[in-house]
Amino acid sequence: MAERKIVHVLISGTVQGVWFRAWTVQEAQMRGLDGWVRNRRDGDVEAVFAGPAARVDEMLAACWQGPPAAKVEDVRITLQTDDPGRGFRKLPTA
Repeated sequence: MAERKIVHVLISGTVQGVWFRAWTVQEAQMRGLDGWVRNRRDGDVEAVFAGPAARVDEMLAACWQGPPAAKVEDVRITLQTDDPGRGFRKLPTA
């Protein structure tokens, strides 16, 4: 079985009001990842991705592009050990 990689991500730029969360859910589910995504009050989008390392890395690369209306300026990644459980979901703003 592939190594499970878990990352916490903060995405900044024009990432709210451009369907970034819905796009993230779709992209993560398409890759079979677990975790969550939510808007932050500071304007960033925050996410946790968990799954096979290669698929998590694909998702991280995709986050630099985002949906068509997004203008991503930075993707800050931190490895994490807290497993988010199974499935990928959208959470309320924090």
